[in-house]
Amino acid sequence: MELLEELKEMGADIQDGLKRFAGKDTLYIKMLKKFPEAASGLEVMSYLESGQQEQALANAHTLKGMTGNLSLTPLYQGYTQIVALLRSDQPEEAKRILEEILPLQASMTACIERNG
Repeated sequence: MELLEELKEMGADIQDGLKRFAGKDTLYIKMLKKFPEAASGLEVMSYLESGQQEQALANAHTLKGMTGNLSLTPLYQGYTQIVALLRSDQPEEAKRILEEILPLQASMTACIERNG
């Protein structure tokens, strides 16, 4: 259970996550282990920097859903803000929020990979 404890320390709502998976910790952990690879394929920053706001929004929206389902709360909250900002045509503010959460996303991803 090191994985869940470490993620909890980073702000993940493990109890909520387990509830979403009917209390089945093995299933929850299995889905958590899929996050790093899935997230790596959903680039947001490069699309923001190249002005491809629609693709950035699509990827941020997918990440919002993934992090919400896994109860990776700080990431979910960040992507929720990013999606709202992109929908209201505020890409620079969205980029600022993304810069704030990417280090935590990297830490959570490393934790999942290390404990997988």
